[in-house]
Amino acid sequence: MADTTEYTPPAVWTWNKENGGRFANINRPIAGPTHDKELPVGVHPFQLYSLGTPNGVKVTIMFEELLALGHKGAEYDAWLIRINEGDQFSSGFVEVNPNSKIPALMDRSGPEPIRIFESGAMLVHLAEKFGALLPKEGKARAETLSWLFWQMGSAPYLGGGFGHFYAYAPTKIEYAIDRFAMEVKRQLDVLDRHLAENTYMAGDEYTIADIAIWPWYGAVAKGETYGAGEFLQVQDYKNLNRWTDAIGERPAVKRGRMVNRPYGNPASQLLERHDASDFELRTQDKLAKSE
Repeated sequence: MADTTEYTPPAVWTWNKENGGRFANINRPIAGPTHDKELPVGVHPFQLYSLGTPNGVKVTIMFEELLALGHKGAEYDAWLIRINEGDQFSSGFVEVNPNSKIPALMDRSGPEPIRIFESGAMLVHLAEKFGALLPKEGKARAETLSWLFWQMGSAPYLGGGFGHFYAYAPTKIEYAIDRFAMEVKRQLDVLDRHLAENTYMAGDEYTIADIAIWPWYGAVAKGETYGAGEFLQVQDYKNLNRWTDAIGERPAVKRGRMVNRPYGNPASQLLERHDASDFELRTQDKLAKSE
């Protein structure tokens, strides 16, 4: 149903804390920490502070893919950041990511710790550090980086645009939903047309472009996001679904999806990861409890 209430913006905007829908409690118009709390530090070269959202899953998949390729130096500690409880506004987290968004990463593998924020920057940093999943030169490298940045620029229309107004906003606004649904379907068509002629986003080689795009658009293609599969007619994007299925079967992708995931089926959760054996030990523990 359309919202027919006319709205005239005031001369000066003021913050209404109650206006914001499902995530009103964590949205605010200022930056900086709200409380003092240091971040934990484990024993591995990389310290990841995150949550199992699409942006967080990108980075855990990347780490798991690197480990699967034999890069033992990519071992990492994954610490759960509960954004609904405001963990991202702690002084320690803001020091790593001044934007107070997950994920945040500290590279402690060298003589001086390096902070990296923004998931795309993390993928590039890790790919270049280990010489994997990012072509070194030429057309393939350009294609990979182009699709990586396509995802970074496009996903806000999917999540903050369509997802918010379709699933989370306190009022259903026809204009907003129609506007962002049109854009999301355009994006899905961009991917579907491209994947009709390419096995992966950059051609025949699996890269960080696939790792970046899959958590967002793969979930949409399978109707897992926002309860909008029928609304968006996602089954029509055959090539996108083929690609989504293929990547979803990768063992490293399956492991990466589990890390820092406090929701869904308990068998799919690994709230924090601090050792490669965590997967085996937690799986055994879950099996024992179910017997």
